[in-house]
Amino acid sequence: MPLPMPTTLHTCEGKERRLGVELEFSGLTLPQLVTLVADTLGGESRPVSEYEFDIVTPLGRFRAELDFDYLKQLAREQRRHPPGELEQAATDLLGSLALQLVPLELVCPPLPLSRLDLLNRLFERLREYGARGTRHALHYAFGLHLNPELPDTGITTLLRYFRAYLCLHDWLEEHEDIVTARKLSPYIRAFPKDYVRLVLNPDYRPDMAGFTADYLAWNPTRNRAMDLLPLLAWHDEHKVQAVVQDDKVNRRPTLHYRLPNSDIDNPVWSLRHAWAGWLQVEQLASDESHLNAACRAYLAHLDQLTPDFMDPWSLKVRAWLR
Repeated sequence: MPLPMPTTLHTCEGKERRLGVELEFSGLTLPQLVTLVADTLGGESRPVSEYEFDIVTPLGRFRAELDFDYLKQLAREQRRHPPGELEQAATDLLGSLALQLVPLELVCPPLPLSRLDLLNRLFERLREYGARGTRHALHYAFGLHLNPELPDTGITTLLRYFRAYLCLHDWLEEHEDIVTARKLSPYIRAFPKDYVRLVLNPDYRPDMAGFTADYLAWNPTRNRAMDLLPLLAWHDEHKVQAVVQDDKVNRRPTLHYRLPNSDIDNPVWSLRHAWAGWLQVEQLASDESHLNAACRAYLAHLDQLTPDFMDPWSLKVRAWLR
């Protein structure tokens, strides 16, 4: 069944908007993952190293890898300069240990929104062959990341989407039923409340340079449930890297929504669940009067004396859901 679509389907250039997806999980070997992707989508695998493979398909280039940067870099170097037996044995042991602790990651190319349903069949096959998600073990903090292309990358559109996300964050966290391991991990921290107040203030009207400076001052890290660093780096990579100094910040004209769980082993779960949550952000961002009302209400909520657990915003914000 095709996934529901947002109100704004095309960019300002008239092209269909795209979405990149990243999925973390365990339960398969890397060769199994590569074979499943190639067989399901009709692709050809191309090794980058022992721990990362590209799969070239009609939909684009997928990347299957072990999510351990040090081991991947080591394996690349050893591919160029073959190691001795002892060094290779040490690398193999490290790889075996890493498979018990860190996830495999499937990085999908940006796909047109109308073709996202093709990923559901791929996810189903991963489940059938034993992929395990966030809830399989207490220490798993696996996520599903969505990288939606915006209608345009200007500051006005960015602010609309970011404000919509900030208003809906509490509801999205409840919608995803975030597991304890991910709540305790540093990867999906919420934004500081004083920064939320700054951004939602109707008098806050920065240009892109001013917004970037404010964002970096408050959030010099990738570890946010909505990571704006890739988009800000798209505009000014030097300014972002001067503050963050993180090679994992890849400049691209998309948001990086990191909140959803990876429930790949749940038979009733699919990409549709996280996408449904994201569509609420799309709907709120596309209705200016609705968004302004939600921002005013959330600012008033943040200033009230009653603790949030007694009067949760995650319930009150439902008045702005579609």
